[in-house]
Amino acid sequence: MILDRFRVDGQVAIVTGAGRGIGAAAALALAECGANVVIASRTTAQLDDVVASIHALGQKAIPVACDLMDLDAVAHLASVAKDEFGRIDILVNNVGGAIPLPLLDTPTAYLEEAFHFNVSTAHVLTVAAAPIMLETGGGAIVNISSSMGRISGRGYAAYGTAKAAMAHYTRLSSKDLAPRIRVNAIAVGATATSALEIVTSTPELLDAMIAATPLQKIGDVEDISAAVVYLASSAGGYLTGKVLEVDGGGDIPTLDFGLPDL
Repeated sequence: MILDRFRVDGQVAIVTGAGRGIGAAAALALAECGANVVIASRTTAQLDDVVASIHALGQKAIPVACDLMDLDAVAHLASVAKDEFGRIDILVNNVGGAIPLPLLDTPTAYLEEAFHFNVSTAHVLTVAAAPIMLETGGGAIVNISSSMGRISGRGYAAYGTAKAAMAHYTRLSSKDLAPRIRVNAIAVGATATSALEIVTSTPELLDAMIAATPLQKIGDVEDISAAVVYLASSAGGYLTGKVLEVDGGGDIPTLDFGLPDL
């Protein structure tokens, strides 16, 4: 049956930034489809909630509370998965983000920090996990990028540049890791997570975001986690080096900061 291709029974996944939002939803979706999961974020209490939900699905989860800006801590997640489960089949590089700033108020250090948080973290974990994936035949990597990596708007220089780099890193790394490890990304549009609570709780801003999206709604985390399962499972087994746009059809920023001309 076609639905069997979305199963990942017996596989082991690592998901970063999995204490809430897209990362938590991705971890839960993979567990629902049969995976055991190593989840990482900074906040222990959030991880414990996700672990409880994964256990309720009948799967195992190992929480790792750590600073995901620390590249050594990120790379160590691969060792945790190997030690606890003996393998790695799926890696979801979800952690990332950056607060929008006007271009002339964006220090170079902030730009570099955005690249570090979004791209360097993905690279170090990919390099740590890939050899372990190869020990059992290969696997799938899913990188979380953003629609702001391909469209332009004022205030997004650091975030958009980092996410564009993540998208192209996906294309480039897919060539190095083919044919045994597939690497794809999701360009996420406006999605209702805690990071957007200030916006979604303000009717005027929410209405503006909806109006800027052709499907006339913003996404929810299950929209993204469903795409993660597709790309991570054999359902997406003929895709590598691709960026799947899950963004409601948008081609302009959904949030305009109203930054004036200089």
